[in-house]
Amino acid sequence: MDIEKVIIKDIADAFQKLYAHTLDTDEINLQPTRKEFAGSHTFVVFPYARFTKKNPQDTAQELGQYLKEQSSVVKDFNVVKGFLNLEVEDSVWVSLLHNIISIDASEKRPYGFKEAQNHKVVVEFSSPNTNKPLHLGHLRNNFLGDSLSRILKANGYQVRQVNLVNDRGIHICKSMLAYQRFGNGETPESSGIKGDHLVGKYYVRFDQAYKAEIEALKKEGVGEEQAKKEAPLIKAAQDMLQKWEQGDPEVTQLWEKMNGWVYKGFDATYQSINVSFDKIYHESETYLLGKDIVEEGLQQGVFYKKEDSSVWIDLSEDGLDEKLVLRSDGTSVYITQDMGTADLRYEDYPFDNLVYVVGNEQDYHFKVLFLILKKLGRTYADGLHHLSYGMVDLPSGKMKSREGTVVDADDLIAEMIRTAKEHTEELGKIEGFTEVQAEELYKVLGIGALKYFLLKVDPRKRMLFNPQESVQFQGNTAPFIQYTYARISAILRKAAEMQLNLEDTAVIKKQQSLHASELEVIKLLSEFSQKISLAAADYAPSVIAQYAYDLAKEYNRFYTEVSIFGEQNADLLLFRVLFSKAVAETIKSAMNLLGIQVPERM
Repeated sequence: MDIEKVIIKDIADAFQKLYAHTLDTDEINLQPTRKEFAGSHTFVVFPYARFTKKNPQDTAQELGQYLKEQSSVVKDFNVVKGFLNLEVEDSVWVSLLHNIISIDASEKRPYGFKEAQNHKVVVEFSSPNTNKPLHLGHLRNNFLGDSLSRILKANGYQVRQVNLVNDRGIHICKSMLAYQRFGNGETPESSGIKGDHLVGKYYVRFDQAYKAEIEALKKEGVGEEQAKKEAPLIKAAQDMLQKWEQGDPEVTQLWEKMNGWVYKGFDATYQSINVSFDKIYHESETYLLGKDIVEEGLQQGVFYKKEDSSVWIDLSEDGLDEKLVLRSDGTSVYITQDMGTADLRYEDYPFDNLVYVVGNEQDYHFKVLFLILKKLGRTYADGLHHLSYGMVDLPSGKMKSREGTVVDADDLIAEMIRTAKEHTEELGKIEGFTEVQAEELYKVLGIGALKYFLLKVDPRKRMLFNPQESVQFQGNTAPFIQYTYARISAILRKAAEMQLNLEDTAVIKKQQSLHASELEVIKLLSEFSQKISLAAADYAPSVIAQYAYDLAKEYNRFYTEVSIFGEQNADLLLFRVLFSKAVAETIKSAMNLLGIQVPERM
């Protein structure tokens, strides 16, 4: 039963009977009742008073009385200044819980997940550069992209996860040149350094040597801007880029070798955070795409050519500005490539939506890109979305890759696992664990804490990451939610030892009244499917994170207020075990949508 739909239909009936006015059900909206008032659903009467010809308070009172007497689901009501708060019969909540628990195990989708539908979504995320390892900012990107993909799948969509690796350009050549000059044949094997970290080391080395050259030129009287252009290293890097574009065998071989080290390193990081892709694109294969689209746009009059042969689009009438789409020498800019890759994505997988998970420093770029594609008549343009997220700061401040002040993802993951270990051992929560089991628990807790902390914040907000706060077992953290799941798992193990029949779901319907804390938990359980829909519509994993926390918090209130194994009534005891089992399974599903594991024991 969809309680909300029943109440809405009953409200429509009430308007017809009481006021001879026909309201369509889509004209009626319900809100969750505020915590300080009794009830679960609230109907705001003010907008409808014009139909009743009475003040909102009297209208709410009449509607409430009608629903209490006539509705099959409304038990009672209260009116607060024109807000009609409705209490639902306990038997309705009991029936809803029975439906949740009785979902046929043969069903292919968990409770709350939607049926598969023919709606295709491409989620592009990660998009690292092959001149450095993944860092903290990349982690927020990867966690958002992976979690969003899971949420969209749970909403019934067909989802393809893709990654566009930036493996070419001047920044890649900087690492290559520094390795060529200073590397002395060092390899990941000879140095014991992970491949992506080794290449990142030479990116930093380039910057150090380049700055030294700039300072030397400045001492000779050269201005700073001129020195940056004239420094031998930057000229050599530009020359190397030209050789790469011309297919020079020596440069190409070095590029392939160093990129190979990086990819192996990336794969290890992706595996450690349980992130994967259906397809990985490489900029070296796509950077020339889009030139044909520029020619198409010129013919359509969407683009125009200046005297120096550069090609532009004027978006001033749309509140933007003029944008270069092809340089005067015929070479591409980023927007050229992005037009081409958008077409390529659609050819590979004709999508209804394409979501780019990219930091908010690229907001303007994507506004321009989407508008250009719309003006070019691309049928898919209306389905494009930029999931713009804020940067992640540490208590120590901002990070800069070229200066070597970035917090590498691998280092942070290792630190989180160490922190989880220290915190767990302090609390004595590993009694009875083998060493292998304990190490696995630390990994699950550390990575879970990291993911949850980065996902619980609205993606659009800039955030401060605090490793110590993230691993606490109290408050809005992954360990708190994971501990709740482990607590229920212990309850289920004890129930198994007592040989309780957890298949006897008929016992649920025997309960005619609920404890207040049970009622609140069942209300939350009933909202899971809606939360998935909301998170998918808003591209916001934070909705699921908040839901998981709210559910765990309310269950813990139940746990402290209501006895389970101290209950003498056998049916009531079994009811509470099954009730707990439904909560555990929903917590596990919600956390899985965030890409977070939940341990059976803690």
